[in-house]
Amino acid sequence: MKGILGRKVGMTQVFTKAGKLIPVTVIACEPNTVMQVKTVEKDGYNALQLGVFEKKQNRTNKAEIGHAKKASTTPKRFLKEIRDYEGAYNIGDKISAAIFEVGDVVDVTGTSKGKGMQGVIKRWNGSRGPMGHGSHYHRGPGSLGTMLPKRVLKGKKLPGHMGVETVTIQNLEIIEVNEAENYILVSGNIPGAKNSLVYIKSAIKNSRKKDAKEILTYEEETVVDEVVEEGENSENTPVEETTEVENTPETTEEVKEETKEENPDEAK
Repeated sequence: MKGILGRKVGMTQVFTKAGKLIPVTVIACEPNTVMQVKTVEKDGYNALQLGVFEKKQNRTNKAEIGHAKKASTTPKRFLKEIRDYEGAYNIGDKISAAIFEVGDVVDVTGTSKGKGMQGVIKRWNGSRGPMGHGSHYHRGPGSLGTMLPKRVLKGKKLPGHMGVETVTIQNLEIIEVNEAENYILVSGNIPGAKNSLVYIKSAIKNSRKKDAKEILTYEEETVVDEVVEEGENSENTPVEETTEVENTPETTEEVKEETKEENPDEAK
């Protein structure tokens, strides 16, 4: 299994060369540090402990500092243990976004947004009662059970705290991997608010074939203005000659005589 920790940046959209629009989520994936390597001989199972994002020094304790020194790094804010990790790694190694390729199918896990205290209609998508004609039941939870148990049955959908739960979206496709700028584009939406921690791992229920999509890229063109030297127009470009005719009494009489000859009716 492959996996990496990152932050949810936000959503955007990209176009493929086939003309298809794909909504994607941008995930910032800084290089993860291998903080600990667990083996079957020592710990009973194989796993890697990854750390990401530096932690403030005034918020660390001696145990965290000592744990980070073994990996020759600083204390990390988030630690995640991944079992049966593909490849051989040592303490202190870096894992970047390049472990994934375009077209890979992954599962993304995050913490959903907190909604606070909510009723049954918003929390469980319940139906409300009639709003008029003397009805006194509108957005209540409904019947709490029959008479015999004389108690609320386990599993009854009631008002309560909503959100802040670990949610996994399965079988999302990786559209782009940019190791230089440390981000991954994943198709569709993922749980969590902006800048929240997300965990990307190989899909466990994937049965699709790998289908890498080519997206359109845009390059900014730089326009260079040509400098025109002095005297260039006078030498290379032709100059049209214009002649001016003075309005003298002789020229005006000649024009009148020509118009009389052409249009005798107008002269009469």
